[in-house]
Amino acid sequence: MATKKLNLDNFLPYRLSIASNALSSRIAAEYQNRFGLKIPEWRLMAVLGEGTPKTQRELVEATRMDKVTVNRAAKALADRQLIAREAHQADGRSHHLDLTDTGRSLYDAIVPAALASETRLESNISASERATLMAILAKLTAAAETYD
Repeated sequence: MATKKLNLDNFLPYRLSIASNALSSRIAAEYQNRFGLKIPEWRLMAVLGEGTPKTQRELVEATRMDKVTVNRAAKALADRQLIAREAHQADGRSHHLDLTDTGRSLYDAIVPAALASETRLESNISASERATLMAILAKLTAAAETYD
């Protein structure tokens, strides 16, 4: 019996990865050129910009990035004084990370650019298609998290 061939153009994990990389690359240049941030650094800032200090472990969970990537991004942001570390009250081995005033100002400058990029990219799909896509992505994420 012949082994079935993989058609990458129709292989969902591959297509999701290609789409994600294309979208990320498109905005990465803007964040790097305008704000001096790499994508992992912006992702940390975006999560912290929601207003709640987080530990690096919580940032790993929130961003789905690996520990090393989160650690490097956090160090880069701390070196630029965009985030600050504060000792965790309950766990002395851990720290809460939060945006500094400088980090908050940069975040506030980036958000309109991020939303404008999203609007430009989404101009190619309808509101209904976007809603369907978001629902499908949520289902796929949930399935991946519970996959045996």
